[in-house]
Amino acid sequence: MATPRVAAGVLFVDEHDRVMLVKPSYKPYWDIPGGYVEPGESPRAACQREILEELGITVPVGGMLAVDWAPHPAEGDKMLFIFDGGTLADEQLAAIQFQDNEITEFTFASSDDIERLTIPRLARRLHAALAALAHQRPVYLEEGSSPAGDAAS
Repeated sequence: MATPRVAAGVLFVDEHDRVMLVKPSYKPYWDIPGGYVEPGESPRAACQREILEELGITVPVGGMLAVDWAPHPAEGDKMLFIFDGGTLADEQLAAIQFQDNEITEFTFASSDDIERLTIPRLARRLHAALAALAHQRPVYLEEGSSPAGDAAS
């Protein structure tokens, strides 16, 4: 039976529909807030925990936007969830504090900037999550894309 590693992240957008990206100190590319699910923890609960650990804020997490079957050659099978974080208020943005030195900065990136700032399959996943948000319909992905023949593609 499959035993994938499970991770969960959050899609925060600003008033211009730009996506919040964070710069991890241990990766050569930008990512979204989130991380691996711990044993006995739900993906949604992991997402909320990671927001607090990485950004130092507590915010409600909305519905699931995307789930991505994303095996990695060096890390094995992965199941990645993206949840809707909505739009952060100015007070929430001002309260962001990087708690554990994992994250060094954040920015809001336009759709075009996503391609430049992150890896291709994460960019595909983020574009799919933005479309799911716009259509209010979660999507199933494989390696960041809708599977061939999927009606949602």
